[in-house]
Amino acid sequence: MENISVQKRDFTVKAKKLRRSGIVPGIVFGSSLPESISIQIHENAARNLVRRKREGSRLSLDVEGQTIPVQIKEKSLDTISNQILHLSFQVLNEDEKVNSVVHIFTTNDDKSGGLVERMLTEIPYASLPDDMIDTITIDADGLKAGDVLRVRDIPDLMSETIELQVDTDEMVLRVNERRHLGEIPMEEIY
Repeated sequence: MENISVQKRDFTVKAKKLRRSGIVPGIVFGSSLPESISIQIHENAARNLVRRKREGSRLSLDVEGQTIPVQIKEKSLDTISNQILHLSFQVLNEDEKVNSVVHIFTTNDDKSGGLVERMLTEIPYASLPDDMIDTITIDADGLKAGDVLRVRDIPDLMSETIELQVDTDEMVLRVNERRHLGEIPMEEIY
């Protein structure tokens, strides 16, 4: 598990000023903590983390010598200024289930027999920390027009160690027929 160094937050400096000086504020919370820990992380480390990890990803935080296993619970971003506003982390206890999301990705979309339409890109679930799943990649090679993949068709999600928070009949993806503009009747265009 990846380890990220952070410091306890300096409350003598306002969050806006922290961000201007290259520091991102954050919080670590969980039932095993007597109270939440306000933290700060260098902007470069935060950008690297946001680029490589998603909400629900597991890692450990080194908070001034104390190692805490966590999952990324929320990333607050300002997409206009490309600034990370805040990061939230939830403490993971080995004997306590946590809510998380698994991220769904596809590969080889261009090798399928049609256009791959993703219906779900995240699937919420609950599990113990050791059973958490960060991502699932689906290979679209060999799928043909008309094929449908449902939650129940993904073996990793049908494990007894995971409590899905969606219906197993929900569509994850479907493959539509490729049609060129010249093949579409004019009444469908207008």
